[in-house]
Amino acid sequence: MRIAILGAGATGGFLGARLARSGADVVLIARGPHLRAMRESGLRLITADGESTVQVEATEDLAAVRGSDFVFVTLKAHSLPAMAEHLAANLGEATAVVSAQNGIPWWYFQRHGGELEGTHLETVDPGGLIARTIDPERVIACIVHPATSVVGPGTVRHVEGERFSLGELDGSQTERIGALSAALAGAGLKAPVQPRIRQELWVKLMGNAVFNPLSALTRATLGGMAESPLLAPIVRVAMEEVEAVAGRLGIEMPVSIDQRIRGAARVGDHKTSMLQDLEAGRPLEIDAITGSVVELAGRLGVPVPHLQTIYAAVKVLAGRQG
Repeated sequence: MRIAILGAGATGGFLGARLARSGADVVLIARGPHLRAMRESGLRLITADGESTVQVEATEDLAAVRGSDFVFVTLKAHSLPAMAEHLAANLGEATAVVSAQNGIPWWYFQRHGGELEGTHLETVDPGGLIARTIDPERVIACIVHPATSVVGPGTVRHVEGERFSLGELDGSQTERIGALSAALAGAGLKAPVQPRIRQELWVKLMGNAVFNPLSALTRATLGGMAESPLLAPIVRVAMEEVEAVAGRLGIEMPVSIDQRIRGAARVGDHKTSMLQDLEAGRPLEIDAITGSVVELAGRLGVPVPHLQTIYAAVKVLAGRQG
């Protein structure tokens, strides 16, 4: 089995390092100083248990995907539309596309069933380009739970979490997803196959859609936001709005808002991916993470005034970057 990782930054780098360390056949696709460092010195992984460096196959050439059984797409969501056609052109006949991105992904209403089947969100997939380009039969959903960051070229820090939940879009148990789960487990990761992967997506999104943009606006860490008496009422009501949108889709949250906030508090002094991007001067993933919920709420007639305000504020902030 060969696994490619497209966008081997924080999440992709952590995953690639663990796979490579276990002896898996893996190639990391990246660019810039991060790629050069991985090629020259290997990929350095910092964890609570110490540091290690693993030699990895790394390239910037998307053609590396061609011989792969699976390609993890760990790019930021806003980077994918421009690359979708190039990615599709390099997929092998049976290559599965493992979507490991934040927010409501482009595939959400593919193989979904019901009246919203085939719906696309402009904040995630403008014009439906990705959905038209990548066959939904290829897609495996992946919900990423590890908290990670790139702390320098070729160096990734892992804060906590080892779960990469997997699911076929129609909830089926297939041979390919079983093989992928086993490969991740062989790298010491948790990779349960979930028959209701969209439910787990909304559990993560309930936190991300609120904590990520608020961190960009306040510069606070996860623990700082979760424990702030000033932010607590805003966090709670915004999460209630996310939960209302999910409920309109028939999603029952298995985790309460209190549990979600406590989970963020346990992570402690970790900066969200959006705050990391803001500090590095990179584009913010606000459309996929929060904008998608606001757009979907509008289509479903669910009022989300706090999310709308947070989204608008970060859009203005993002527009002032650079």
